[in-house]
Amino acid sequence: MTTSHKWNFFRAGGFDQVQLDTGADLLALKDLNQKLWVALSCPTRGIEFDTRTLDMIDSDKDAHVRANEVLAAIAWAGGLLKHPDLLIQGGDSLALDAIDDSSEEGRQLHASASHILKSLGKSDAGVITLSDMADIEKFVANQEFNGDGVISAKQVADADLSGLIELIIQCSGSQLDMSGEAGINEEIAEKFFAETNAYVDWYAKGEQDEAALFMGGETAAAAAVFHAVAEKVSDYFTRCQLAAYDLRAALPLSRSAEDYQQLAAQCLSAQSPDVANFPLATVEANKSLPLVCGINPAWQAKLDSLREQVIVPLLGAKDTLSASEWVALCEKFAAFDAWQAAKPATGVEQLGIAQLREILASEHQADIAALIAQDKMVEAEVKAIHAVDRLLHYNRDLYKLVNNFVSFRNFYTGREKAIFQVGTLYLDGRSCDLVVKVEEIAKHAAFAISSGVCLVYCECVRGKEKMNIAAAFTSGDSDYLLVGRNGVFYDRNGLDWDANIVRIIDNPISIRQAFWMPYKKLVKMISEGLQKLAASKANAAEDSMLKAVEQGGKSAVTPPAEPPKPFDVGKFAGIFAAIGLAIGAIGGILASVVSGLISLKFWQIPLAMIGLLMLISGPSIALAWFKLKKRSLAPILDANGWAINARARINIPFGTSLTSLADLPEGAKRSLYDPFADKKPVWPYYAAIALLICTLAGLWYFGAFGQ
Repeated sequence: MTTSHKWNFFRAGGFDQVQLDTGADLLALKDLNQKLWVALSCPTRGIEFDTRTLDMIDSDKDAHVRANEVLAAIAWAGGLLKHPDLLIQGGDSLALDAIDDSSEEGRQLHASASHILKSLGKSDAGVITLSDMADIEKFVANQEFNGDGVISAKQVADADLSGLIELIIQCSGSQLDMSGEAGINEEIAEKFFAETNAYVDWYAKGEQDEAALFMGGETAAAAAVFHAVAEKVSDYFTRCQLAAYDLRAALPLSRSAEDYQQLAAQCLSAQSPDVANFPLATVEANKSLPLVCGINPAWQAKLDSLREQVIVPLLGAKDTLSASEWVALCEKFAAFDAWQAAKPATGVEQLGIAQLREILASEHQADIAALIAQDKMVEAEVKAIHAVDRLLHYNRDLYKLVNNFVSFRNFYTGREKAIFQVGTLYLDGRSCDLVVKVEEIAKHAAFAISSGVCLVYCECVRGKEKMNIAAAFTSGDSDYLLVGRNGVFYDRNGLDWDANIVRIIDNPISIRQAFWMPYKKLVKMISEGLQKLAASKANAAEDSMLKAVEQGGKSAVTPPAEPPKPFDVGKFAGIFAAIGLAIGAIGGILASVVSGLISLKFWQIPLAMIGLLMLISGPSIALAWFKLKKRSLAPILDANGWAINARARINIPFGTSLTSLADLPEGAKRSLYDPFADKKPVWPYYAAIALLICTLAGLWYFGAFGQ
């Protein structure tokens, strides 16, 4: 891609990375093809970087910072500074005269910075720092108006208006003010007054309809009493009508004697559901409903209320109620029910019609709207205050971010740790610097295995705190890297954590490990075989001894022993023949090797021995070499939510620098005397000398030195 800006690149990790040294480099990043960026996305958590800065850059709040968001942050910060090289210098402070006030946003930001310093008693400072912004949220929240469009009750001096705000919160909900107090915004206020108007209008229609409120203010209470028994009374008259239709229905509709027999065994009360299920009164053809006596006890109280609050006011004092009178009562309440059905569903009904009318008659609605509008008027000023905080964070952190995002300069130069390196793990005589934080070990390992790196997953505990890490072992061997082993992890703040290995991705660590691997496997196989043989012999001996003890505890009279079986000469001859063949085969191989060595010239023998070693270790070394050449950082970070855009190699020399082996300090004195060392027998040395003499004699005898 052709651009007017001249770029510098450096090569590390097997690929070219852009070198960002000036503010002009940062501003020109928008023109650099993103195929040349090392990363295109990183998570906002789990890395060693200021989370507040990352949250500011993360404009869509999806917990990931992407390339376009980084470019937007650079463009915004660069446009507000007179000298973009300030972004390279970094630092926690910014001079006010470094802010470019040629634009409206710049002037507002400069004024806000001056206002903050003045509020802190630093009018003559001329420099604002991140420490000045430490309580920025508290500073903004404590202002009379903070620009969030939310008004709390404590914010209003007028007691009536403050009380109304509390009522609105009670009826229509609340919104947290920046100060942390519950308040109301424009939407909540409009909702409350709209519901209040709707309820008052609806109630006014009922008052104007004589049919709806036919009992005046007592209509609602009477309707409640009426509806409490309406279904049961209608049930009673329907049963009586069925009895008039067929006299045979009267008895079963009144419930049978068997039904009463079932009740007889119970402890009865007027509140019993079984009693309440019986009809209001005995059923007869066209019978009126008794209101005083002969009533189902479970319904006596409700019928008394119906008689006193509905029947007497509307029909006069009556001891019975006919079916036609009941129909008239139902029609009477029909208009009220229709009016109630049209009632708007609101939360303001709890305040009562009188208080709602009082609220609408006051000027409080306009007062609240004015307060909210006044709060919103300072929104630009508050945003500028937050912009000062944002500019200070960008000024300090953007350069560090791009050197861990656009390029991995920090990681590959080793001048300081990359933001994904969360600390150092000390374990098995080594310190590992490539350590990343992991949320889910199984999920991370499923993808990170493709990195080709030997990864050790540890659960780290410090007091009640816990976290998981993945450490890359890139030097030494893996002989003693075992699940369950413990180490110590030091985070970037120097705090120590107990680390316990819970999972290992076993990949080659070094060429040295690959060279000795075949011999270690052979020794391990022989050792395990001998241990199994010894264990089986020991178990057999123990079993024989236990059997002998058990046999000794049995009856003193023992049956005569069976005569020994005759010696099978043929069987043992076959066994000895097989052993002889095996020894002969091994001897033949050794003889071939020795004769082959003897046939060589003296100077060729060491070369042959080296060739033999390479024949054994060569395949293991070749396989390890290819894997070590392909080791990559990308899968380790991709598994943590990064979007790595390059094949970030970890070759053998660089990998060795990421894991340090235990070395004595420079200039340290070392004593080789160990009072507790194993005492070594002398005879092996004599045997080795004798073998060497015999070998040399054999070579001389066969003329190896004379050729």
